[in-house]
Amino acid sequence: MKRTRILIADDESIILMDLREMLTNLGYLVVGEASDGQSAVNMARELKPDLVIMDIKMPGMDGIEAAKVLTEEKIAPVLLLTAYSQQDLIERAREAGVVGYLVKPFRESNLAPAIEVTLARFEEFRAVQKEVEDLKEALETRKLVDRAKGILMDTHGLTEQEAFRRIQKMSMNTRRPMKEIAEAIILAHEVKEGKETNP
Repeated sequence: MKRTRILIADDESIILMDLREMLTNLGYLVVGEASDGQSAVNMARELKPDLVIMDIKMPGMDGIEAAKVLTEEKIAPVLLLTAYSQQDLIERAREAGVVGYLVKPFRESNLAPAIEVTLARFEEFRAVQKEVEDLKEALETRKLVDRAKGILMDTHGLTEQEAFRRIQKMSMNTRRPMKEIAEAIILAHEVKEGKETNP
């Protein structure tokens, strides 16, 4: 079984040491250690860990800002460590896309469940995101195919069904997606229209 690769970040070296030891005992693989947010982001970009565990309060870029970057760039999920359970920090963390949260001091027994929940939530989030992207793509394709059908119906006197079949056939013959065929029909039509209006 593939070991989960984890990057850890905390400005207190004793906490980093304890965390590394706990994670190793639990069978996780610590691939990097950072003492501030910016270093954690740079390391994560390079190492592509499965998870980043970092403290909120760090010099320069704090853990929440770093988490926001890692989430926006879709690098890795973040499990935040904090000695503070202030509501404003929790709110900022949520807005930054943080999927897990662990209050210090924590024991080794708290760590594995927090990691597993964070990883599972991140997977769910990724699946939903993919679904949204697929739906957007399907909608975009449908809009383009409808436009291309309209052009074929106007220029060749085809029925909607015939126009659709023609696009489908061109797609199969050229082994190109219907979206590309529709875009080509629209583009060719726009070029032709342009020439007719500017001879």
